[in-house]
Amino acid sequence: MTSQVEQTSPDARTTSKEVKRLDRVIIRFAGDSGDGMQLTGDRFTSETASFGNDLSTLPNFPAEIRAPAGTLPGVSSFQLHFADHDIVTPGDAPNVLVAMNPAALKANLADVPRGAEIIVNTDEFSKRAMAKVGYATDPLEDGSLSGYHVHPVPLTTLTVEALKGYDLTRKEAGRSKNMFALGLLSWMYHRPTEGTERFLRTKFAKQPEIAEANLTAFRAGWNFGETTEDFATSYEVAPATSAFPTGTYRNISGNLALSYGLIAASQQADLPLFLGSYPITPASDVLHELSKHKNFGIRTFQAEDEIAGIGAALGAAFGGSLGVTTTSGPGVALKSETIGLAVSLELPLLVIDVQRGGPSTGLPTKTEQADLLQAMYGRNGEAPVPIVAPATPGECFTAALEATRIALTYRTPVFLLSDGYLANGSEPWRVPEVDELPDLRVQFTTSPNHTLDDGTEVFWPYKRDPETLARPWAVPGTPGLEHRIGGIEKQDGSGNISYDPANHDHMVRTRQAKVEGIEVPDLEVDDADGRAKVLVLGWGSTYGPITAAVRRIRRAGGSIAQAHLRHLFPFPGNLGEVLAAYDKVVLPEMNLGQLAGLLRAKYLIDIESLTQVTGLPFKAEQLATALKEAVDAH
Repeated sequence: MTSQVEQTSPDARTTSKEVKRLDRVIIRFAGDSGDGMQLTGDRFTSETASFGNDLSTLPNFPAEIRAPAGTLPGVSSFQLHFADHDIVTPGDAPNVLVAMNPAALKANLADVPRGAEIIVNTDEFSKRAMAKVGYATDPLEDGSLSGYHVHPVPLTTLTVEALKGYDLTRKEAGRSKNMFALGLLSWMYHRPTEGTERFLRTKFAKQPEIAEANLTAFRAGWNFGETTEDFATSYEVAPATSAFPTGTYRNISGNLALSYGLIAASQQADLPLFLGSYPITPASDVLHELSKHKNFGIRTFQAEDEIAGIGAALGAAFGGSLGVTTTSGPGVALKSETIGLAVSLELPLLVIDVQRGGPSTGLPTKTEQADLLQAMYGRNGEAPVPIVAPATPGECFTAALEATRIALTYRTPVFLLSDGYLANGSEPWRVPEVDELPDLRVQFTTSPNHTLDDGTEVFWPYKRDPETLARPWAVPGTPGLEHRIGGIEKQDGSGNISYDPANHDHMVRTRQAKVEGIEVPDLEVDDADGRAKVLVLGWGSTYGPITAAVRRIRRAGGSIAQAHLRHLFPFPGNLGEVLAAYDKVVLPEMNLGQLAGLLRAKYLIDIESLTQVTGLPFKAEQLATALKEAVDAH
């Protein structure tokens, strides 16, 4: 077997076994956080994207850098849903579970439906490992898995055997078992392999023996699937060509799309981008990615803390750059004073909050939507800040452009609310043409803009554009445009320090009117037959589960309308009219009803709030059940 593995590339062979055609599959890889499950899932996803399937992913991992091995809290998983048609979620339940140890099996078994396939690494099912997670008897032998199609595979032993020609210890060789598993699954689902082979050679370019060992393990897994009698069938899922408009596509995660969107915004605005950031899960990937693109005029500053990060970004905005700061929930709390300063100074600043489970440190690697009220009100005084929220990983790109448009046009800080589900999840994304991107260029003020009674021309930093109420943006050092900067209230127009009560009232109301007057598109409603009495409203990453649930209800003959908010402040101008047009409005949120409370207060309309704070996204079946009850009642 070893010589066969070394001589035969997966792509050089065709399977001799039965091949079944499927329209979709959900696979979950699960193991210790050190087993490489995220890498395995990512590589399978990349090959699936290159094959042309529609897909959606859900990485799920511990917050600890290396969680305790073999324990339930230490389990890391990666779920991938791919299909030959349009899909919007990573799926409710896996058709295939790859469990690298007892902890992975026990932590994920409740999600696996009866009849599903389970591939188990039998080498890890020692008495000690099973006892560590509470198995009194061996689940592979006690009949508890009789309702599943179980494939016991000694992944570690097979990997070590395949690599016996390399100068590696058993422990070192065993680390490649994830590549063996990847090869096996690649055979099962006819995935391309060239990309993974290129990836491994590139990743381990400075360690060629390690690269070849991983390649050998990968090929061994593929060949094992082809030759073993335990896997009698492989499966095909055709490309989803009809689901995509014509264009160039790539697989993209939310954080990567957000990074590319910021780069595009900088280019379209013809402004250098400055990111002031402090690393925090799950926002750090934006800092990592932007640091690679200095050729686009991107400057990244890894600050010593959250306050320094946003302070530097606001300073960059004062200096004429596109200022950006990234963080997650706890970091927003630390940045709140400087966000208030940006409101007072009326300077463009992007505040990107990739939300996670809270409060405090909470669940750093899990998802939640519980920072909405913090973004809306989490500052002292009346300090209104616009809020934009993407609905999908790919939409993080357009959300960055839209947040930049608002910030630059209206001279205001803007919140972009992503979350851990969007940030780490991925989907196929059509790369836009440059001429499809908005023109975001701004004009700096270069000369005095006000004439005093005595005829003297001066610069008034708070003399506003009559349409947008935005103040002028003057780059420091421009002759004749010297002006005060700081957080104390300014006199309208001149910008001089003012404690006048009437002026403060005027400035507070003007800043509020500026934000409330931001031009945002009307809310679009998907009401397929026009007969719906129930509207399901969502925001942010609930889009996928809501859409999947709505599709299920409509396929079953139910009538339901759907709308999704991308602008949370100010709301679309037609939102009140939309809400009033339906007998029932249902709003799923991954918090305890924050948006529902805001809508009730503003529009005096009852909202049925569906809430979840598990650190995981909603399941489509769960929402479909709740929505069907609402539809049946009306």
